[in-house]
Amino acid sequence: MDIASIVGIFLGVAMILGGNAMEGGKVSSMIGIPAAIIVFGGAMGAILLQFPPKTLIGALTALKVVFLGVKMDPPGQITQIVDFARRARREGILALEKEIPNITDPFFSKALGMAVDGLEPKTLFETMETEMGTIEEEWKEKAEVWETAGGYLPTVGIIGAVLGLIVVMGNLSDINKVGHGIASAFVATIYGVGMANLICLPFGGKIKAAGKSIVKFKEMTLKGVLLIQEGINHSIIEEELKGFLDEGAKKKLEKAGGGGKE
Repeated sequence: MDIASIVGIFLGVAMILGGNAMEGGKVSSMIGIPAAIIVFGGAMGAILLQFPPKTLIGALTALKVVFLGVKMDPPGQITQIVDFARRARREGILALEKEIPNITDPFFSKALGMAVDGLEPKTLFETMETEMGTIEEEWKEKAEVWETAGGYLPTVGIIGAVLGLIVVMGNLSDINKVGHGIASAFVATIYGVGMANLICLPFGGKIKAAGKSIVKFKEMTLKGVLLIQEGINHSIIEEELKGFLDEGAKKKLEKAGGGGKE
């Protein structure tokens, strides 16, 4: 569970509502069904018009990384790569063939399988690099849906506010209705700006960051497979792959004893 995401959402909403209450505002004054229909319905229509269904579904399923994080274990992957490198140096790379079905990472399994089959390093790299490029684009598209929603919502919110003011202008003879109408009109702006900046844009940013970390993880894995294929010493492989880790992950690998020790 990504606690930061949950805390961030509740903290942002709570501070806004708390500040509004300190100014004498009421939550009930921020509730407007017509405004919600205009803002959320209008933005949703624009999103449906811009993106194909497959991309929209992908953007929704990507929300799990916002709240659950990306399930990867770079130190564990390095340990496994280094262990395979040690065995390949001792028994030959063909000895790894029986290990391929046990690898849970499809990308790792595919890359190692091609290496064991004797595919040229350049061809292997180009093949897996193309796959990484496709994965990167998919994650960018998922993030783009939320970022685009963050762009549409404030604009549609302004449309909702203007529509509300038009109604107000038609009731200038009743001062009570004018005051209430103006307040209701700006609720649409609050919905648009608030939803964009508290939800959609942060979601897009987090999904984009998750995509980058996934691609980086695959780059590390591919680098390890290519080094195994070259027959590089497992200790050197470990040191090279450590360059992909942040300080916390490096400490985790060292605490586990690393992967390059006999």
